[in-house]
Amino acid sequence: MSGVSTRSFCFPAGSEGLAEYHITLQGQDGTLSFEEQLMALLKAYTQVTEGKTVLLRRFFLSDPANQAARLESELRRLPAAATSLIGQPPLNGTKLAAWVYAVEGAEVQDGLLVHNGHKHLWTGGMTAEKAGSEAQTADIFNAYEAFLAQKGMTVADNCLRTWLFVRDVDTHYGGVVKGRRDHFNGIGLTPDTHFIASTGIAGFSANPQQLVRMDAYAVGGLEEEQIQYLHAYDHLSPTALYGVTFERGTAVTYGDRKHVFISGTASIDKDGKVVHVDDPVQQTERMLENVNALLQEADAGFEDLAYCLVYLRDTADYLRVREIIQRNCPMLDPIYVLAPVCRPAWLVEMECMAVTGKGNSSFAAF
Repeated sequence: MSGVSTRSFCFPAGSEGLAEYHITLQGQDGTLSFEEQLMALLKAYTQVTEGKTVLLRRFFLSDPANQAARLESELRRLPAAATSLIGQPPLNGTKLAAWVYAVEGAEVQDGLLVHNGHKHLWTGGMTAEKAGSEAQTADIFNAYEAFLAQKGMTVADNCLRTWLFVRDVDTHYGGVVKGRRDHFNGIGLTPDTHFIASTGIAGFSANPQQLVRMDAYAVGGLEEEQIQYLHAYDHLSPTALYGVTFERGTAVTYGDRKHVFISGTASIDKDGKVVHVDDPVQQTERMLENVNALLQEADAGFEDLAYCLVYLRDTADYLRVREIIQRNCPMLDPIYVLAPVCRPAWLVEMECMAVTGKGNSSFAAF
């Protein structure tokens, strides 16, 4: 498509399940105006989502204060979906990119996809108005609890994945950590139970008062045996070792497939220490090693990735990091964005999701 690079991953429906799609769209010509880039990307979006039900669409913007309202006005012309607009500038020199998740073969009612006894709920762009990142995080989780309750679900029992976007992450991430930890303690999520796969990363909106935003995915109707929490303890430490409360990864097995959610993963060792300080090349290599260890624990690999996002602290590292990833994992085609990680010493982080055909026929299909 003219001016836009589109990558589409499809896992087919099979006899009982749904066809699902992860689609990434990236502009390719940074010399165009925002309006020209926006129209090209939305034209591509419309073409690749035709006949599909979009459940989540996340747009990565270079300047939300000057772009978000214009994008939102265009999105109102399209079928509704959970939507997230986040300030994470694409690193290929363009002004916006997108990640889209869609399915075929089912309809969504009131934001809920119900199929084969499962209830799937994607939520985007949750915010709060209180002062301070800790209070905003607490309010977001409280509001999400109330929202899930309307659908017969809870955070503790049904939320599988969150994304927490933090304005000025070096300053405000500590409040996010405390707000989430306190909420989890209150609902019984501890190192002795389980946490939730998550990415906590820099990201900002058009409103400078919004310090925290959250996207999330919850599923109702799963059996406990369908869920596997991934650790790769030979490579990574438990997150609780350094005071944070998220799972390194979570795998969900259905009758016809397996979903593998890999949290934001950086160059860290099994003692929780940053590895290869000040070296983006070696950090990228260790990041890939860690992600691969988590994928292997779920009997998956890089060849199974449905989407991949790479976050960088410094734009000057983009070409070197991209070259390392292309050399080591040529099957990947990530979206690269400017988004500092939660520790300043981490120069690069990656998140992804894999979908494999390694289901278990004792469970219902997706």
